[in-house]
Amino acid sequence: MNETRLFVLAALAKRGPAHGHQLRRDARVDRADLWSRVKPGSLYSALHRMEDEGLIRPLRTEQEGALPARTVYEITSEGLRELHALRDEAFTEVDIRPDPVDLALSVSADLDRELLHGYVTDRIAALRARSSQLDHQLDRRWPDQSLLDDLIAEHARIRIRTEIEWHEKILADIDKLDSQ
Repeated sequence: MNETRLFVLAALAKRGPAHGHQLRRDARVDRADLWSRVKPGSLYSALHRMEDEGLIRPLRTEQEGALPARTVYEITSEGLRELHALRDEAFTEVDIRPDPVDLALSVSADLDRELLHGYVTDRIAALRARSSQLDHQLDRRWPDQSLLDDLIAEHARIRIRTEIEWHEKILADIDKLDSQ
């Protein structure tokens, strides 16, 4: 599942023709980091690949003042087909990815328990900071925030809360690890 490809095609289908800078801005304004792993820096290479594949096509080149020239792209009919296929894939693919911390925990039998405690405590602090950051972001509604945006944000909140609870369980059971 290529989230960047899905984002670009969806943005072009929804908002119409755009250049890479507009798509980067849209990713930031739409808070794509809350609901995807779309990296703004990857958009330009994705645009070139999708153009090569005939999913998008250059519409025109614009240049404002001393700014660099920007190619404006539009989605093609083949791009719309790809968009629908990617969306279907995203809805039907249930992918709960393993977290590398699970692997690290599984090979931590020889790790000093105080050090493990410190790692887990630091992870909880980072998760709480992320939760707080998310709450602060969401306290400031953006211009066209919808019920779907609210549901996506709530999904992120629930996932972070669950991660914190699981890490707290590790701390609660850390002394039991020595007896195994």
